[in-house]
Amino acid sequence: MSLASYTMPIKEVDVETIRMLLEEGGFDFKEKPYAHFSAKKGKLNVTVYEKGPKVLVQGKETEDFVRFTLEPLVLGEARLGYEELNEPEMFEPHFGVDESGKGDFFGPLVIAGVYTDASSTRSLMDAGVMDSKRIKSCAKIAKLAKIIRETRGVSYEVVSIGPERYNEMYASFKNLNRLLAWGHARVIRSLAEKVPSCQRALSDQFARKEVLENELARHGVKIDLEQRTKGESDVAVAAASILARERFVQWVAASSEKSGIEIPLGAGPHVIEAARELIAAHGELILPQVAKIHFKTAGDV
Repeated sequence: MSLASYTMPIKEVDVETIRMLLEEGGFDFKEKPYAHFSAKKGKLNVTVYEKGPKVLVQGKETEDFVRFTLEPLVLGEARLGYEELNEPEMFEPHFGVDESGKGDFFGPLVIAGVYTDASSTRSLMDAGVMDSKRIKSCAKIAKLAKIIRETRGVSYEVVSIGPERYNEMYASFKNLNRLLAWGHARVIRSLAEKVPSCQRALSDQFARKEVLENELARHGVKIDLEQRTKGESDVAVAAASILARERFVQWVAASSEKSGIEIPLGAGPHVIEAARELIAAHGELILPQVAKIHFKTAGDV
């Protein structure tokens, strides 16, 4: 399978280098949220994101662009195809855990975990698995989620905490990080039961390490835990982010159809307006059934 998507952290000084190369190559530029720039030529898209910064290359000509432009003229080394040498830990057996819905007023909190080894990591990379936050198409999320579930050697677990249950648990925990730790620990425990030989878990850092370690101990799970910022650069974590996002957007679609009102993502004026429409149509009791009521947005509504 030819490579159709590639993402790589870059240095700040590389941003203008890439811009210059794309200008010289005749690319058409456009603005994109949270990006320094995005450019397209034919079926090839190149976006340089502010966070990181990172470069994302997509399209049928991805592999050629990476091998003959990005690596020699920007990165200064060959990385494509050498990930096992440059990032050996990513190819070792481990669990990757991530969540979706944490910052959305509407909808559940979904935590997912994926087990990968060397073979399945390479398969997922070749399929274009990346952090779900960079994938804007629900269809693309669904397609990649199906690939993840069907990839040989992969095990996975998804825990979805619906709004009503979320509100009950938040009232008990009184702290989002503790609630997240509970969900992460439950996912890791389930994965450990499925793959007892796995001794390592990796998650994006959402709190002090001991918060999750204490919750794992409470669940009776003994495992080497690693937390790091930008954990989604790991394929197992990226795969978990995709499975979590798939479940989240499925809830949004189903609830929008059931309520007759389109439920938006995020938190802001458009979300407040949608909440008021829901209340007008179904009464005030609808809000804790569809939203996280500890958000400031609930008070605004």
